[in-house]
Amino acid sequence: MKVFLTGATGFVGNHVARLYADHGARLRLLTRGTNNAQLEGIPADVIAGDLRRPEELRAAISGCDAVVHVAADYRLWVRDPDDMYRANVTGTRELLRIAREESVPNFIYTSSVATMGFKTDGTIVDENTPVSLADMVGHYKRSKFLAEQEAIAAAKMGQRVMILNPTTPIGARDVKPTPTGRIIVDFLNRKFPAYVDTGLNLVDVAEVARMHLAALNTGRAGERYILGGENLTLKQILDRMSAITGLPSPSMRVPHTVAMIFAFFDETFTGKLRGKEPRATLEAVRMGKKKMFASSAKAERDLGFKVLPVYKALRSAIDWFVEHGYAPVYEGKRA
Repeated sequence: MKVFLTGATGFVGNHVARLYADHGARLRLLTRGTNNAQLEGIPADVIAGDLRRPEELRAAISGCDAVVHVAADYRLWVRDPDDMYRANVTGTRELLRIAREESVPNFIYTSSVATMGFKTDGTIVDENTPVSLADMVGHYKRSKFLAEQEAIAAAKMGQRVMILNPTTPIGARDVKPTPTGRIIVDFLNRKFPAYVDTGLNLVDVAEVARMHLAALNTGRAGERYILGGENLTLKQILDRMSAITGLPSPSMRVPHTVAMIFAFFDETFTGKLRGKEPRATLEAVRMGKKKMFASSAKAERDLGFKVLPVYKALRSAIDWFVEHGYAPVYEGKRA
């Protein structure tokens, strides 16, 4: 099996690439050619390119059995939102087109649970919960929603497109790290003095990767599949990290209005004036007003997905961050 894979230097994509390689796939990995250290140990042809110039990727896509599109511009703060839409929306549409024109039989699009219709009251949502573009908070969510619509439209035209919607993956090898990984790193570095009333669904990144393999042979084209684990409030997540590490969990809850004020000043002074990514963003705080609780029953039924307890993945993420110098060794690390 020959696979063209985007996003292999990212968190989820790297796990997908390693799993495919373990199962004997011949990989062509798209990178932007800046830092490919994450690809060490993966037998593959590395293709330098850019989703914003998709036509240059045609030769690498030609002759493949599958295009697996994991890459995305995943930032909650961006100076130039047009750049994000070119990568996430236009890039996805053009990859789908080229795959059709080159008669690639399978296309897996890694979307996000962010495209679902979440509620402020913590209602558990699924793929059938009503949602529209107007429900999307911020450029990242809007761009992913629009890209997902491109994948659905391609499937309606007869292209075999599988759409996977991971919730919040955690585990080892979160190099960048992702926004969720930063929560873990900040906690380990004791930079988490308070919390807001929000909630996430945490999923083991290894199980998300396994579904990218399963989706090549099962599931229904054009359907969305939520890949999730445990629904937890942010306070519950912090308490679980405290139980693993022995570090104190914050006890002070900050109202969303206070968080919004802090994010406004951080975005203004750190982002707009200094040109650096702020620690807190207005988009993230607005997103936090909705508890992102979801059901993965459809993926369990159609794909053989397994909803796993989050402890193992959370422990794996914590240990990996400590072992790679993102945070100091915590008391009881060797226990």
